[in-house]
Amino acid sequence: MGKSLSHLPIHTCKEDGYDGGTVSDNMRNGLVHSESHGEDGRCGDVSQFPYVEFTGRDSVTCPTCQGTGRIPRGQENQLVALIPYSDQRLRPRRTKLYVTASVIVCLLLSGLAVFFLFPRSVDVEYIGVKSVYVNYEQGRRIIYLNITNTLNITNNNYYSIEVANITAQVQFSKTVIGKARLNNITNIGPLDMKQIDYMVPTVIQDEMSYMFDFCTLASIKVHNIVVMMQ
Repeated sequence: MGKSLSHLPIHTCKEDGYDGGTVSDNMRNGLVHSESHGEDGRCGDVSQFPYVEFTGRDSVTCPTCQGTGRIPRGQENQLVALIPYSDQRLRPRRTKLYVTASVIVCLLLSGLAVFFLFPRSVDVEYIGVKSVYVNYEQGRRIIYLNITNTLNITNNNYYSIEVANITAQVQFSKTVIGKARLNNITNIGPLDMKQIDYMVPTVIQDEMSYMFDFCTLASIKVHNIVVMMQ
């Protein structure tokens, strides 16, 4: 930018008491700048558009003109400076690069968050019967079975899960002969697998009391019955 100029209030030549010599002296001292368009319009131009350049010790460096102009001391917060549109400070370097990089980083972080936090399945695999404890009640012709089963629970998520409960039941010939429910079992870490053993107490009685004769038959050393676990 060039020199900083301040727009003074409108006044006339007669009010200021300027004559031709005074105007000439001020112009030589660099205090008043105006364009003259003839002898008749000279005084009117100066009175309507007076621009004064402040120089000397009573001025400070203009904060918006890169040190090339001066403004009156004490008026730094009162004057308005105009910055050209072509000023490089209005167009920071590598703006497009920074915006593009920011968008890419945001998309990458969003994609990673969705990938790691998206819920995945929890697989439950029934391994089989681990052990069976058999007991009889001769007088009531009742068979008691404590069946211990094994499950493999696999966590396919990238965060820990908690197995809140397991519900199991045993069926024999479409009849439920035993139920069990386990609460607050265990925590499984990310991409981890745990094996869980649980026991279901089972009773065979009443209309199935004929199984008591089969299970206590002495001629058979190994007694096998088929039950379904759920």
